[in-house]
Amino acid sequence: MSEKVKPYKESTLSKKEQVTQMFDTISGNYDGLNRVISFGIDVKWRKKVVALVNETQPKKILDIATGTGDLAIAMAATQPEKIVGLDISPGMLEVGKEKVAEKNLSNTIEMIIGDSEDLPFSDNEFDAITVAYGVRNFENLEKGLAEIYRVLKPGGRFVVLETSVPTKFPFKQGYKFYSKFILPSIGKMFSKDKTAYKYLSESASVFPFGEEFNNILRKIGFIDVEDKPQTMGVSTIYVAMK
Repeated sequence: MSEKVKPYKESTLSKKEQVTQMFDTISGNYDGLNRVISFGIDVKWRKKVVALVNETQPKKILDIATGTGDLAIAMAATQPEKIVGLDISPGMLEVGKEKVAEKNLSNTIEMIIGDSEDLPFSDNEFDAITVAYGVRNFENLEKGLAEIYRVLKPGGRFVVLETSVPTKFPFKQGYKFYSKFILPSIGKMFSKDKTAYKYLSESASVFPFGEEFNNILRKIGFIDVEDKPQTMGVSTIYVAMK
């Protein structure tokens, strides 16, 4: 199964090209918007990802769809030898590079431009790989996951933090109202791209989550797959091994 999320607006560009443009446009406001939209809880979720990564004490970590580097910077506390933050958006990376430099982490964290579906790395190169709020933006989900599997070392850990949809009343109904009406409105207030946060909410609503995503990971070859719903299911952490 491959992800079927449509581009966020009608265009002759591919989804990948549109997503790149979208994140370039919102890069300057992205961190602040994340805090507002998640009520700051995304910081707590990232800390849980860091703890799960740290359990295996990886020396070399790849953070895909690193964006402005929030997760890569947080993982520096685990004291790996190297963290590579990869993203397709030059605008997001520029913000991330500034943050890395401000925290004096340039010797540990390398921020590079790259495509998650064509990773510029050798087989079995990383001890751990993370993706926070990025897999739903893959143009071809299975291809991107297969690339991640390829560059992860045997015994390495893969951790994903991604939006999901609550399934229980009343959280399900509340989430639908929030994502359909509130989230796009907040995005319009802060972003020049009037449709960007509409895309983000729509892509979250159709992305496979829970056991459906677990099964895709297993199909790719990952083992010991587990999902950990967060905050009534509005996000989920997935853990898998190679």
